[in-house]
Amino acid sequence: MRGQTVNNYEQLAKRIVQRAKKKGAKQAEAFLEVGRQSSCRVRDGEIEDLTEAASKGVGLRVITKDNRLGFAYTSDFEPASVDSFVDRALRLAQTAAPNKLNGLPSAKELGKLGETGELYDQAVAGLAGDWKIKAALEMEKAGKAVDARITTFASVGAGDYVSEVYVASSEGVSAGYSGTYVYLFASPVASENGQLQTSSWLDYKRFLGDLDTPESVGQEAARRAVRMLGARRVKSQQVPVIFDPLMTASFVGNLADAADGNSIYKNSSIFVGKLGKRLAPESVTVVDDGLLKRGLGTAPFDGEGVATRRTPLLEKGVLRSYLYDSFTARKAKAKTTGNASRGYSSLPHIGTNNLYLEPGTRPPEELIREVKSGFYVTAMLGRGADAVTGEYSRGANGLWIENGELAYPVQEVTVAGNLLQMMQDVDAIGSDLQFRGSVGAPSVRFKQLTVSGD
Repeated sequence: MRGQTVNNYEQLAKRIVQRAKKKGAKQAEAFLEVGRQSSCRVRDGEIEDLTEAASKGVGLRVITKDNRLGFAYTSDFEPASVDSFVDRALRLAQTAAPNKLNGLPSAKELGKLGETGELYDQAVAGLAGDWKIKAALEMEKAGKAVDARITTFASVGAGDYVSEVYVASSEGVSAGYSGTYVYLFASPVASENGQLQTSSWLDYKRFLGDLDTPESVGQEAARRAVRMLGARRVKSQQVPVIFDPLMTASFVGNLADAADGNSIYKNSSIFVGKLGKRLAPESVTVVDDGLLKRGLGTAPFDGEGVATRRTPLLEKGVLRSYLYDSFTARKAKAKTTGNASRGYSSLPHIGTNNLYLEPGTRPPEELIREVKSGFYVTAMLGRGADAVTGEYSRGANGLWIENGELAYPVQEVTVAGNLLQMMQDVDAIGSDLQFRGSVGAPSVRFKQLTVSGD
């Protein structure tokens, strides 16, 4: 049945492109998505909400003979509606300004699709409706059992998602794939002497067999909340700072923002003019990989049908590549890196696939043991680095390190530095690479950052 549906959607995408061409488009591209998702949240042993929703839609990009671009989308797949939606995209193109850079990826740019491995798990697609309820209740029960000071959960839940994506264009692409996703999340509240501390933990995978158990997610979330009880501020000082894997993943996202090809083209990134230059120690390699096995961001093609690939941004500390979609690459006289991101209701923009910092060989406990006085960061607020100036400043919570041990919890401080200097100051990388989303990272230690408190 699924094979028949796949064939129908592939044919629909092709038919939309053919109609647009017949109506006068020089180039046309259809991007079609179909999805089904369900989720459950519980509170104090009772179901708070249980939802299931289906969605579908197709977006059409057309380029006219005089280089005008039109875009429209619809969620109505009835033939008459599809025909009128194609006409609408062409009418919108006639009102747009011509731009000689408008165009779809050429056959050469599309490339040969790589091997992704399996992205679809029948175990996720066929999950019983009560699995999410049981998983959420189990997380809550396991978390409360960790410590009597876990009084409630701000949020706890589970969910799954099944998706199909198809793309067809006049330039020769016609492809599709199916994928599954399943997740658990828990945010407990710990209470002691009038102080409340909230933390969270989650896991997010394509395959049910790869997912952490509900019990382990609930327990880890609870441990993270309880260890923050009694948190205090510290004096402002400059000290070694260690980011845990989730905080490092956020930092790695800042590096990808600075490597955005559109920002480079606009001269609005600290990475402008630094291609081929050493920006970090040899231990630092940051990769965007659209073909990573079982990765949440893995796909055979990007949002415009270009084959995804492995792109090192930083390789042994040297800046090797910027990220491009085809339009930005054309502007910059560069080549697309297969990093066009989109949904059916939007035009492509530059994004990442599976972005990660390669791990080191040392356990995180060793990174902590070598610090006489410093800060281990486990939670942050704010967006991180300014890609234009490199300024980095975020509110942070975590644990203070004294004589190589985690001594006491710290909150309401700010961690500040400069992105370029932070890259140079990476002096140790842990072996604990984690993916809890499409961005992965291990623990990282910086020689010195400014911690602002009292």
